[in-house]
Amino acid sequence: MSILVTGGARSGKSGFAERLTLSLADQAIYVATGQAFDEEMKARITLHRKLREANSSAWETLEEPHALPALLDRLSGGKAVLVDCLTLWLSNVLLAVEDQEDRQERVEREIARLEHSVSSFQGTLVLVTNEVGDSIVPEYALGRLYRDLAGRMNALLARSSKQVFLVTAGIPIELKSREYLL
Repeated sequence: MSILVTGGARSGKSGFAERLTLSLADQAIYVATGQAFDEEMKARITLHRKLREANSSAWETLEEPHALPALLDRLSGGKAVLVDCLTLWLSNVLLAVEDQEDRQERVEREIARLEHSVSSFQGTLVLVTNEVGDSIVPEYALGRLYRDLAGRMNALLARSSKQVFLVTAGIPIELKSREYLL
């Protein structure tokens, strides 16, 4: 069963996803996708590690910035898994092929691999992602491509998830049960 948790930056989605995961399982694997390219990101990663260490009996942490689909395939059928976050993973994948002419197609293939891994995952899988399309149109082509890919990735994973939560101002709302189908 996969659950998608989305929302804006600093909306409370990661904290909610952690609480949700531990409400479904006593122990879980925390898959972190962030990479520390600058001091600010190093500080964020350090803070997240300290917060998990405070509850170390519940979490086993794995860091995987690129090969997320393969890791999920290996973890399927085991402990509950929390992935935080998909949009950081997407930026890692996009930046790895940034200079390639076929970068969009390469990233779309990775998104398809991720969707396959998520839809075939056996057990509890909670995915955190950012809702990046609610803001201004990015000034640069790479930013617009990222926004478009993130939106398509989120929509694809929302379709294959059993539940989808939107977290705004720290308040989670379950969306999938409210879906209006034509």
